[in-house]
Amino acid sequence: MKILITGGAGFIGSALVRYLINETQHSVVNVDKLTYAGNLESLTSIESNPRYAFEHADICDALKMSEILKSHQPDVMMHLAAESHVDRSIDGPAAFIETNIIGTYTLVEAARGYWQALPDAKKAAFRFHHISTDEVYGDLEGVDDLFTEETPYAPSSPYSASKASSDHIVRAWHRTYGLPVLVTNCSNNYGHFHFPEKLIPLVILNALEGKPLPVYGDGLQIRDWLFVDDHARALLTVVETGKIGETYNIGGHNEKTNITVVKTICALLEELKPNKPDGVSHYEDLITYVTDRPGHDLRYAIDASKIEKELGWTPAETFETGMRKTVQWYINNLEWCEHILGRQLHVKS
Repeated sequence: MKILITGGAGFIGSALVRYLINETQHSVVNVDKLTYAGNLESLTSIESNPRYAFEHADICDALKMSEILKSHQPDVMMHLAAESHVDRSIDGPAAFIETNIIGTYTLVEAARGYWQALPDAKKAAFRFHHISTDEVYGDLEGVDDLFTEETPYAPSSPYSASKASSDHIVRAWHRTYGLPVLVTNCSNNYGHFHFPEKLIPLVILNALEGKPLPVYGDGLQIRDWLFVDDHARALLTVVETGKIGETYNIGGHNEKTNITVVKTICALLEELKPNKPDGVSHYEDLITYVTDRPGHDLRYAIDASKIEKELGWTPAETFETGMRKTVQWYINNLEWCEHILGRQLHVKS
């Protein structure tokens, strides 16, 4: 297949692009605006592959999106382009409304026009896969509750509200116009090439520099952690075998409190990077509790039984194996982090 991916220079998008080029025979058209979180350095290993093409474009540009579809004639569209940082959405929600809501509307309209003009065989095979988040479901009440595909939406932040809106738009275009859509909602991703403002890479890099490791509130917020390469496999599984109009939750079966995640990173660094910054006896000494953010959900947890039973996908990585790979990758790739951050990292060799 020829797969058009929006946001393919971002964290999850670049993992998906690398997976498709390295592990399949599919072709990829990467459409990315290259905002602060989009980085083509995450794709240097595959950028010269003849099955890969890049288009620098904004999904809010309707004319450009239509031109790209007409030019590349994709069999599948996988929509990952989104503003995705909760704290940024609280400080400046406008960009989230523009990209996540207006951008998704613009994209499904372009997809609808393209799909309706396809020959019958290609029209029947076409798929629009919208990739979303478990944050649209809001906060879980009990310790044993799980998000299912039927959980009512109750977003808490401008980010999750904008993603919930985009989910509704995609489903409405399926019901009203017949656009053949698939929707997935995933838990928190982690892994290599993750933008350093997110929790796991931020803690790793701060620890390596001897800086405070900020933990919101009491650190007891619970998230279900999914290794990004497992997510990439799941996304292709849904595109290839998922049922049109269906939603699939993708989770890692790794519920951990934020403080457990931070202490796990510290323990791994003690082993993998024992030469600590000056004045630091133990990495855990750097943990600093800070004021909790507004509307902070306490617990997310995914029930991924549907995708497992119906499509046969399960995560390959445990939290322990995935975190070890992640911490080691950041230790080995400080130059990439420096380019992203635009500054030199002061890390002991």
